[in-house]
Amino acid sequence: MHASGLKRFTVAVFLAGCAGAAMAQYVWLNDKGVKQYSDTPPPASVPNSKILKSPHGSTQASTSAKAAEEPAGDVDATKKAPQTIAEKNADFNKRKMEQAEKDKEAAAKAKQAADKKKGCEQAGNYKRVLDSGERISRMDKSGERSFMTDEERRQETRNNNRIMEDCK
Repeated sequence: MHASGLKRFTVAVFLAGCAGAAMAQYVWLNDKGVKQYSDTPPPASVPNSKILKSPHGSTQASTSAKAAEEPAGDVDATKKAPQTIAEKNADFNKRKMEQAEKDKEAAAKAKQAADKKKGCEQAGNYKRVLDSGERISRMDKSGERSFMTDEERRQETRNNNRIMEDCK
């Protein structure tokens, strides 16, 4: 029993070593856009932008291409270092604030549209009442009921028509 356990352990260690070698693969897109997998670096004709994965983060072709692009000893100051957690957090908070502002503006526009729709509905109802020819009564300042005259009705109709023009 003890010997079979040792054999299993040896096989497991061997397979773990093979798995590490299998991880050393390159993945790139060829000219037709098909993914290519290999344990050797892609040809020099493949641009760095099409290399999707390399074992150690960079390929021999990409390092030689970078060396050819940049003169020796000349450091490009415009390249950015990876963002820190604080910078990422600040960017996230900025996007969150911008989204909150957009949502607030959208809610305000929706409320304004709903208010306008309600006002238009009320103006339409009032127009139907004015056009019906029925007597319309009002309460005056002293609390007494009075009826609208024909001149008041024409004036109210003109005012209501101006309001209805905004509804179209």
